[in-house]
Amino acid sequence: MDFELSDENKTIRDLVRKFAETRIKPKAHELDEKEEFSLELTREMGALGVFGLIVPEAYGGQGLDYLSYVIAIEELARVDGSHAATAAAGVSLGVAPLLYFGGEEQKKKYLPRLASGEGLFAFGLTEPGAGSDSRGSKTKAVENADGSWTINGSKIFITNGSTPITDGIIVQAVSGGTPDAPEFTCFIMEKGAQGFSAKTMHKKLMWRASNTAELYFTNVRVPASAVLGARGEGSKQMLKTLDSGRLSIAAMGLGCAQGAYEAALAYARQRQQFGKPLCRFQAIAFKLADMAMKIEHARIFLYRACWLRDQKKPFGKESAMAKLYCSEVAQEVANEAVQIHGGYGLMKEFDVERFYRDQRLLQIGEGTSEIQRLVISRAIGC
Repeated sequence: MDFELSDENKTIRDLVRKFAETRIKPKAHELDEKEEFSLELTREMGALGVFGLIVPEAYGGQGLDYLSYVIAIEELARVDGSHAATAAAGVSLGVAPLLYFGGEEQKKKYLPRLASGEGLFAFGLTEPGAGSDSRGSKTKAVENADGSWTINGSKIFITNGSTPITDGIIVQAVSGGTPDAPEFTCFIMEKGAQGFSAKTMHKKLMWRASNTAELYFTNVRVPASAVLGARGEGSKQMLKTLDSGRLSIAAMGLGCAQGAYEAALAYARQRQQFGKPLCRFQAIAFKLADMAMKIEHARIFLYRACWLRDQKKPFGKESAMAKLYCSEVAQEVANEAVQIHGGYGLMKEFDVERFYRDQRLLQIGEGTSEIQRLVISRAIGC
């Protein structure tokens, strides 16, 4: 077994790490405080190639493997969860459905701009009454006599749903079937469609510099060409999208844990108590040792799950495991990082305070930890 990263993987890692350290880190605290989405930094991530990593060159991307993309998200999250969330949602939930299921004309129309980071797409799945139970969606699409569709409903907690460069939303809606067996179809809804509105959500605990929106659809009419893939394939498309998307959330957990660990290690080396650095006390040294061990375990498993995906092998169970484990490692490491900082860990001037907040969504977004355990238990035959 070869655990060595390719030269391509290392180049992406080093490039994104330098960008995160030099461009995002100096602004992360201020943007978090202001709850401000940075158009400037998002476009810079686009210019760096982050949004086009998995997009084939024919559509304006780099055509790299999924591991390269996951490493990029890890490096962003190592510095700031908000910008990692913008990139992860932009690729896993915006680019990916178009790439996996879009027709040739749809790909040619939308992917080049999305790959460049000049535009973003969001994925409209979650509703006020439909979270873990995605099949409880109430947003409805009715086919008209001319083949167009009329959509009514709402979505909530949609990342990148109302940014200045959001070009559109991929909306899952009930398109037929029965109450017991609804049919779902995904539609491409462009920004500016009559009857479509978006409202930015504020006062979040975490990812305060990322964009989160409520979406409203009132008799929004979309053409037949707006159907993503085929009618009735929406549920399958959503599940496949989330299988891959969980790997990017796992990467956010891994990066968050790495960043919190590095901050705690640096603090423990310079903070003096009883005449010596904190890291010289066994209680603190053992905390740091456990943090390092968990992070390495998480990284090896996540990278293996990405390898399975890149080799076109089944990876659904492994993606659920990676998302679950990495998100919970982020929680454990961030918690211990705050503990090592003591009272300073509770102050906003220290990065661990933001890491501690940012990790909390990782056990909820793109499938709660409970749902991951359900997915895994079914995969092992329970």
